[in-house]
Amino acid sequence: MGRKSLQQDNVVDFGSGCGRTKKTKICSRLILSSCLLLIFAFFTAAALADDHEGKHDSHKKHDTKHCDDKHDDNPDVLPVTNPNYSNECGACHFAYPPGLLPSASWREIVAGLENHFGEEVAIDTESKNILIQYLESNAADTSKTELSEKIMRGIDGQTLLRITELSYIIKKHHDIEPSVFKRPSIGSLSNCAACHKGAETGDFDDDRIVMPK
Repeated sequence: MGRKSLQQDNVVDFGSGCGRTKKTKICSRLILSSCLLLIFAFFTAAALADDHEGKHDSHKKHDTKHCDDKHDDNPDVLPVTNPNYSNECGACHFAYPPGLLPSASWREIVAGLENHFGEEVAIDTESKNILIQYLESNAADTSKTELSEKIMRGIDGQTLLRITELSYIIKKHHDIEPSVFKRPSIGSLSNCAACHKGAETGDFDDDRIVMPK
């Protein structure tokens, strides 16, 4: 009886050890599977975050480009597009965009070209008619650009012949020392293109002013 009991005890002990071994293997597999799932979830989340950041940067670039395009499509004032005006007036000075003065001012300027601010401008009648038609059609009182509208709000019924006499222009430049405009690189307040490098394209934005020394 003692031997049989001992053998039975040995069998039971062996069986219990085998059960523990199987349970250990199952637990190890579960732990390994959990770790793999966590690793997979981590890398998936990281990939999604990178993708979101990439899309965000793409949207930012698109928005920036859209803003730039918007500015290009909507200049502060319409640029000069008439070759007759560019040739006749631009030959002596910066060809000012018509939207910087109202039509009444342009009419008086063209009518007085024989004594154009102390200078005689010889031009035939046909060319005069072409100029006045172009200038009136694109003058500040007919233009819908932002700068033209601001200029018109300060006109107050006056017929000014100099752009530098406009109240809006004076206000925009009042904090600049007069000596700055006397620099050889500028000459006078009337030389818009000296500081507004995009003036020929109608760009008079304050953020793009380059003041020459």
